[in-house]
Amino acid sequence: MPFYAGQVVTAGQLNRVQPAVYEGAATSALAVSTTTYADITGATVTFDTAAANAKFKAEAVFDASVGTTSGTNLMVGRLVVDGTPDSGGLAVYAMDVQDRSTIAQQWTGTLAAAGSHTLKLQGACTASGSGAGTFLQSDTKIIVTITEVV
Repeated sequence: MPFYAGQVVTAGQLNRVQPAVYEGAATSALAVSTTTYADITGATVTFDTAAANAKFKAEAVFDASVGTTSGTNLMVGRLVVDGTPDSGGLAVYAMDVQDRSTIAQQWTGTLAAAGSHTLKLQGACTASGSGAGTFLQSDTKIIVTITEVV
């Protein structure tokens, strides 16, 4: 929907023109030692879009702490969009040394339908029983920017 010369523009129309930013910071740590993904509590954003095909950009930082080392195991973080894991990549941290680091990842996509949406972070390991780590709450967070088509 374009804006025309002399048109009276509503607040709702203007709200859809500017990007909306949402942030969710982890509120508790997530210990990982298996291949089963689990939610990182608090690292979630829920919002509403007014139109179909809104674009999102999700940026995440995972505060990874290796407790038990493994030469082959990796700590991995992913984005889940409306209940479906995003295929755009993982945040990956090698567990070969007992240490701590913040790792980042970015994702982009389109939200096909208007309405309520939830984007959240999850964590796991690439192999069970060989190394354990924790995604700490102190610096794990997600920031989502939504841009809607006018």
